[in-house]
Amino acid sequence: MNRREIIAGLGSAAAWPLVARAQQQAKLPTIGFLGSATASLESERVAAFAQRLRELGWIDGRNVAIEYRWSEGRNERYAEIVAEFVRLKVEVIVTQGTAPALAAMHATSVIPIVFAGSGAPVASGLVASLARPGGNVTGLSNQQADITSKRVQLLREAVPVLRRLAILGNVGNPAVALEMGDAHEAARRFGLDATAFEIRRAEDIAPAFEGLKGPVLTTTNRVRINTLALTARLPTIVPSRDYVETGCLMSYGPSFPDLYRHAADYVDKVLRGAKPADLPVLQPTKFELVINLTTAKALGLTIPETLLATADEVIQ
Repeated sequence: MNRREIIAGLGSAAAWPLVARAQQQAKLPTIGFLGSATASLESERVAAFAQRLRELGWIDGRNVAIEYRWSEGRNERYAEIVAEFVRLKVEVIVTQGTAPALAAMHATSVIPIVFAGSGAPVASGLVASLARPGGNVTGLSNQQADITSKRVQLLREAVPVLRRLAILGNVGNPAVALEMGDAHEAARRFGLDATAFEIRRAEDIAPAFEGLKGPVLTTTNRVRINTLALTARLPTIVPSRDYVETGCLMSYGPSFPDLYRHAADYVDKVLRGAKPADLPVLQPTKFELVINLTTAKALGLTIPETLLATADEVIQ
């Protein structure tokens, strides 16, 4: 063997570890994570999801790969993102909310889908029943429709003079449309005059606020809603605490980080061979009432001490 052959042989040998590492990386099971907002807005939920996966032995980049994609509040992005996940041949798709879960279900009947919270998993057609989901979809119900009446009650306690209620919701989400109906029914029981404002695009939010003259129960929530509500001096109640941090008056609903931790439990089961059809849809076990006293002061409201005493968190 001459010197050139020896060098060539060494070069081939040196390349083998690189090839082996590339092949090993390519074999990692992949989780497709579809976020309905942005990475910054959902950072707490993502952290809870990733932490629970680590506790279960799944380390991103070591023995599992997580592909994060964000729709940034644009419903039309759901289909695009899940189509990409199908092309990537991910092992499981994780979503939050009914609309993205439906988009994933319509894109594939083979890849397992775990939703970390859906307001109406049965009524929307995601699953056949909570106990026996059937098909390739399972996850956690956030019971939003069931606790809408509680939100109306809490807002009424915070604003004793409440007579009129505005309900804002993204009707592109079937679960939200159902929830808006529940809010109307709850308002009727409490003797309130309720008006619904259907939001389909971000451009619809500002015009809706121009017609508001009373407190707001929001079912889709963004910083823009908080800003407009404060400008109009309207108290708001929302489903989750992260929006209270950005200016909403109150939130009541399940702990979304807790939902994501349970979603990680189901992803773990799927990666180990379980079928979504055999995994019942779980109900939330942890609910939170969060009140923003800074916002209350800006609105000229005095929150009753009895309500503050029942809050899980009070933001000063």
